[in-house]
Amino acid sequence: MSLIEHVAELRRRLLYCFVSLLVGFLVCYNFAGSIINFLMAPLADIMSQVGGSTNRMIYTDLTEGFFTHLKAGFFGAIIISVPVFIYNLWAFVAPGLYKDERKAFFPFLLASPILFMLGASLVYFGIIPLAWKFLLGFQASSADMVMPVQLEARVADYLSLIINLIIGFGVCFQMPLVIILLVWAGLISVATLVKTRRYAVVTIFVISAFATPPDVISQIGLALPLLLLYEVSLFASSMVEKRRERQ
Repeated sequence: MSLIEHVAELRRRLLYCFVSLLVGFLVCYNFAGSIINFLMAPLADIMSQVGGSTNRMIYTDLTEGFFTHLKAGFFGAIIISVPVFIYNLWAFVAPGLYKDERKAFFPFLLASPILFMLGASLVYFGIIPLAWKFLLGFQASSADMVMPVQLEARVADYLSLIINLIIGFGVCFQMPLVIILLVWAGLISVATLVKTRRYAVVTIFVISAFATPPDVISQIGLALPLLLLYEVSLFASSMVEKRRERQ
């Protein structure tokens, strides 16, 4: 294929992804209320346990409720469109690979959504309840302070926070695939990864600090699984490197 044909094929694949995202948004917008309930459930549970909370969410702008539903619909569209994105990526890349390369690359496409859902599930069911309980602990009643201090959460801010956490954890959990692909392509060696492990640890904690709220629970909750995944990546990369050298 010529360069123009490659560009045309890329445009066609991107168009399919856009149409999938648009259709997914139109569907998910009708269920925006259910999506918002799903995202608010962890905070509602912790509020009922902690006590002293307002047990409600507010919005302070007239259009905020509408844009909140748009945001929830778009979030749902991204989640359900991931298989379409992956398929079109595979359909664009596969014709340019040899048969053995296609066999080696295909498992990465299958593992990517699994790792994303693993990261999203970890933060939703594990990290968020602990972090919310810790953060809500800074509320105070009138017996403790001159005036009671209670959370009046804006629904738009809360949805932005929890959506960023879910997507951030899912994306960070793609790290093993990136490392193994770099080793498989011969762009980096396992020896280099082992030698630079201390820098990788620092980088992981820095990423965790920027990708999570400013609380220790969320940061450690992301850093520890990433450290474990990094070690797993080293083990898997060593096997890939040995196999590539034999071939």
